[in-house]
Amino acid sequence: MEERLQKYISECGICSRRKAEELIQDGKVYVNGKVAKLGDKINPSKDKVTVNGKTISNNEKKVYILLNKPIGYVTTVKDQFDRDTVMDLIKDVKERVVPVGRLDMYTSGALLLSNDGDFINKITHPSNEINKTYNVTIGGKIVENDVEKLRDGVIIDENGKDYKTKPAKVKILKIDEEKNQSRIQITIHEGKNREVRKMCESIGKKVLALHRVSIGKINVKDIPIGKYKFLNKKEIEGLYK
Repeated sequence: MEERLQKYISECGICSRRKAEELIQDGKVYVNGKVAKLGDKINPSKDKVTVNGKTISNNEKKVYILLNKPIGYVTTVKDQFDRDTVMDLIKDVKERVVPVGRLDMYTSGALLLSNDGDFINKITHPSNEINKTYNVTIGGKIVENDVEKLRDGVIIDENGKDYKTKPAKVKILKIDEEKNQSRIQITIHEGKNREVRKMCESIGKKVLALHRVSIGKINVKDIPIGKYKFLNKKEIEGLYK
């Protein structure tokens, strides 16, 4: 039975469908030794598909990993500057997994990895509106007016254009007068690049520390920093509820 090439690549856990389309357009995907084109269909039982020179298959056991990412690691499979990546933290995992979404190098906390393309697509697609909760340490004292602005949505830069963020859940966790710092918790369901940092900058606050506490209903409170666990069926379902 034939299916779209980008869907098959995603099902193999290589990347999301959108990223698969980019790989096809960049000439990095071959079917039976020939460069693939966007719109191609394949028969998984007959056709040989290679991505970046490696043959792919969707016969591998599907796994779902929750990592408590430390700062100092980039969220990618390979880094062109030879920096530490999150893959260095899961070297004993046999399956070929990829990060689901990303956390920037200086953000710690909850990060999913999987080889299930449909799962990756569900988690990363904006229409599913999966909540992500962050604990944020900022410089200065935050006031209720700042909190209301963040809740209502603020203007941030997104690819050189003004973008108003969707309404967020925000609460003050602690105000440290002595250190002149505040700790707040922000819950959003978007995935814009450096969104939480930009939101805080929009109210004149610099982010000093950023930690993603949870994705959906699963959290990393019982996972030591730099460690991970495999998710069970109930935990996976908790991501969507």
